[in-house]
Amino acid sequence: MIEPATRPLLHAVARAPVRERMRLHEISVFYDGVAAVRDASLSIHQGEVLALIGPSGCGKTTLLRTLNRLTELTPGASHSGLVTLDGEDIDELEDTRLRTRVAMVFQQPNPFPMSIFDNVAFALREQGRHRPRRRELEPAVEQALRRAGLWEEVADKLDRPALRLSGGQQQRLCIARAIATDPEILLMDEPCSALDPRSTSVIEELIRELRGELAIVIVTHNLQQARRVADRVAFMYLGDLVELAAAEQLFEAPREERTREYIAGAFG
Repeated sequence: MIEPATRPLLHAVARAPVRERMRLHEISVFYDGVAAVRDASLSIHQGEVLALIGPSGCGKTTLLRTLNRLTELTPGASHSGLVTLDGEDIDELEDTRLRTRVAMVFQQPNPFPMSIFDNVAFALREQGRHRPRRRELEPAVEQALRRAGLWEEVADKLDRPALRLSGGQQQRLCIARAIATDPEILLMDEPCSALDPRSTSVIEELIRELRGELAIVIVTHNLQQARRVADRVAFMYLGDLVELAAAEQLFEAPREERTREYIAGAFG
């Protein structure tokens, strides 16, 4: 397996996105009245990976968390502007249903202190109107683990504690849990920052595979990772969405001076 540092660019042949899934129109996010994101507008398409890059504190994670209304769980947070999911204002959607359709994987692997099987089944049980039996859930759990590239490693260990898995396996389990309910969009906040290079390579390959099934938005500080996995890249700086372009264009011929300086390592 090629390590991330030396893996060549593996972008698929350019293709038109299937359709727009989310749209952000002049989104601003405030914490106690102080703007963390200012007037950000962009679209998210089925079948693509959108990477958010920029230095620490620039608003990337705040913008990401706004997409499934996790920012509203922070005391003192507020926002203006409009985010739509398939044309519907997400503020009008029931929050747990929204987070089923727009799932999230966090920076640190966070499996629940239960078995591998029950970690994936948890999301399915929460979604159902009745509490399904294990036998009813087995096909969906297996499918989610297969999609996350973990099934072959855990098929005979499903009743073992998830916390005994390696860090990379735990993160893939969290991805399996997130995609078990068939979300339309998968949000990933620095999903490889706590992983070793080989586990990072596995996760990146998984991102490329999942991209064909849904829309993915990933926050990353790793510019090489953004080049490897993203179709489009948005550069943020001090709360502003400075530039949004196809990955190759943004890294090879950025339009904005701040983008050029950041990519060149002048700040970060």
